[in-house]
Amino acid sequence: MRPSSPAISDAELAAAIAEGAGEILLGVRHRDLLDGRLIGDVGDAMAQAWISTVLSRHRRHDAVLSEEAEDVGDRATAERVWIIDPLDGTSEFSMGTSDWAVHVALTVDGHPEVAAVSLPAKGEVFRSDHVPPADGPLTGRLAVSRYGHSYHSAAVADRLGMDAVRIGSAGAKAMAVVRGDADAYVHSGGQYEWDNCAPVGVALAAGLHCSRLDGRPIVYNNPQPYMPDFIICRPEIADAVLDAVATPW
Repeated sequence: MRPSSPAISDAELAAAIAEGAGEILLGVRHRDLLDGRLIGDVGDAMAQAWISTVLSRHRRHDAVLSEEAEDVGDRATAERVWIIDPLDGTSEFSMGTSDWAVHVALTVDGHPEVAAVSLPAKGEVFRSDHVPPADGPLTGRLAVSRYGHSYHSAAVADRLGMDAVRIGSAGAKAMAVVRGDADAYVHSGGQYEWDNCAPVGVALAAGLHCSRLDGRPIVYNNPQPYMPDFIICRPEIADAVLDAVATPW
């Protein structure tokens, strides 16, 4: 299926959407005129409205799966599907922290073809076509939820002797591994495809290992877009991480 507006490439469009939605969300936080649940609701709605309009203008023939839009039609049978999270980490956004993100990915036959993750409060945009390889020295750190370890992340930390670093949104945790601030992000508490598709797309482009906890490849655009678990980690520790989650104790 041909793009509706070939003047801008898929990769450029993904990055532009991630950056633009981030600017809108920063505007929503302007001078703390809104706060609490209200600012999260407004941020979700405004980012979603802008993203859906941009995709309708530039890729009107592509299907879309977004956290903030109704999942309708035959999206799961489409070849090209944009998987979007307009605001990943709504609670962090509402609390005024910097650990929230915008996720934009285009999947082709279930695999992230291009992806961009924006961390607007940090002024960072990670894009799969420009991301440098994650090949610096290992840090011995494991990105975990701001609430602490899950069962499987605790097993990895114990087996590999890693220190936990608490980070807010899924995108912020994944980009900590891409950036080289952590060596792994292990999730087993359940997410949806929009929570991790763009982060996984960027991580794969950076040469990181990405899989389900049992080592299977991650496949997107499923009829039920629930994603129970996944691993993003440096390839040199992938076997050890997979062994730790397979036999945690």
